[in-house]
Amino acid sequence: MNTWNELADKMLAADGPAALVCRQWLMPAEGRDAVIFPPTFAAPEGGGKAGYNIDEVRDASDPNKVIHIAIIDTVGSQANRMEPLFKKANGEDTPYSRLVPQIEIKAGNKIVNLLDAGHRAADSIVRYSTLGPALREAFDTYQQTGDATQLARIAPTSVVFGAWDSRDTQAKLPRLVASTIRAYDVAELKRSAQYNPPIDYIGLGLIEGADDKKVLDAASELGFRHAPAGGTHGGVIVHGEIRREAILSLVALRAVGPKGPSGDALRRYLLGLALVAMMHEREHNLRQGCLLVQDPEKKPLWELVTHDGARTPLSPDGKAALAFAEEAARAFGVGESRPVEFDTKAANEALKQQVGGKGARGKRGA
Repeated sequence: MNTWNELADKMLAADGPAALVCRQWLMPAEGRDAVIFPPTFAAPEGGGKAGYNIDEVRDASDPNKVIHIAIIDTVGSQANRMEPLFKKANGEDTPYSRLVPQIEIKAGNKIVNLLDAGHRAADSIVRYSTLGPALREAFDTYQQTGDATQLARIAPTSVVFGAWDSRDTQAKLPRLVASTIRAYDVAELKRSAQYNPPIDYIGLGLIEGADDKKVLDAASELGFRHAPAGGTHGGVIVHGEIRREAILSLVALRAVGPKGPSGDALRRYLLGLALVAMMHEREHNLRQGCLLVQDPEKKPLWELVTHDGARTPLSPDGKAALAFAEEAARAFGVGESRPVEFDTKAANEALKQQVGGKGARGKRGA
């Protein structure tokens, strides 16, 4: 049986496999025929209604049959669920939190961990902090040379899960790890509700101007009047399967960093973080009405996929992957954990420039 060090050598070799992929089958905690609630999305530009993301796909075996496929958790949402694994738990170090720097930004009376920032190292909370200049230099270096070493010293998960410094250097780091959950062959449901106030505010003369439609509408919004809600999103029933698909792009990983020992240490470090994130057994409590569990009848499938399409099954071992990640982190040298301050002056200066039409990049880029 190969050790993770041997597998890492194979994965990172110039002629190594294309990717490590995983398929995991899930089911509703209440049972296979239970209703689950996908995420709702804003209405598309140009019209339409807000709702679920459900695609219609022709069945390959029966062109007359249409299968409805629903997004249950997007790639961005999945990344945001995996990344906090590396945070301190209740302020205490964990084996996972010691793998990455703990950067905490104090903004007013709030403290935000960089691992909670939606845009990671490119988020405004950190770009306009005392750490901003160092991050800008790290993004510039990556943009010019492809070397993510500086960025990995500050925010390694921004390399693993991807980041786009769209408001400054334009540096774009593709996701090394991507994961999505979809449900196949779904039937969409609707639900209705009716709110009835405890007393008849209008009938008792407690509401003034009750003959005015604007007043009546406002009374409904404030809970003084009955408020029906019909035909709203009622979840879906999944007749097919619910499947989480995850991929670690080894091609993208091998392209990160320079050649030589320093680049090898960086890539092994990022590989360790990626393996830990993918293999960690996490809860799938995605939102209200969508608690998923492992399907006991289908074991997860892990495979190394080569460029010719050949697939080699792999048995995931979370503990061994963590041990490999710890060794790789020691060899690379985890960046410094530190508190930093939000730079109110820099933020307001950038805002003034933006309002004035110059853009935040103008002064810094000069």
